[in-house]
Amino acid sequence: MNENTLVSHAGDAAALLARSAVGVVFIAHGWPKATDLDGTVQGFASLGIPFPQFAALLGVFIEVGAGFALIIGFALPLAGLLLAFMMANAYFFAHLGDPLVGGFEFTLVLGACGLALGLAGGRYALDSLMPWGRGRRRSSESVSTP
Repeated sequence: MNENTLVSHAGDAAALLARSAVGVVFIAHGWPKATDLDGTVQGFASLGIPFPQFAALLGVFIEVGAGFALIIGFALPLAGLLLAFMMANAYFFAHLGDPLVGGFEFTLVLGACGLALGLAGGRYALDSLMPWGRGRRRSSESVSTP
């Protein structure tokens, strides 16, 4: 195993670890929304979120569903975009005008990490076994390095 291959595998393992950590955090924040949907709807309504019932269901779906998809590496670009969308809305409806520290830093980091990991989540992902992931893997492996 050459040095480039070792670094590549280490990067893929780090991406898997990061995807798992970020996905677990999203699930941990989404699950309580599912178990107390009425409370979530009331909370969303108090924040001025339009269509709070629909928004609560969508929030649960995104945080739990896309969080799980991030962990297993399925439909990564879509999962990343959905998670970033969720955090953008969390910022707009709950943290707009807050300071960075003690305000919206968690939302910012989760949104950016979700998006980055969705777009560059490494080869240790279910997507690499799917038809849409095979062509990308072959083309990256066929590139020779000097």
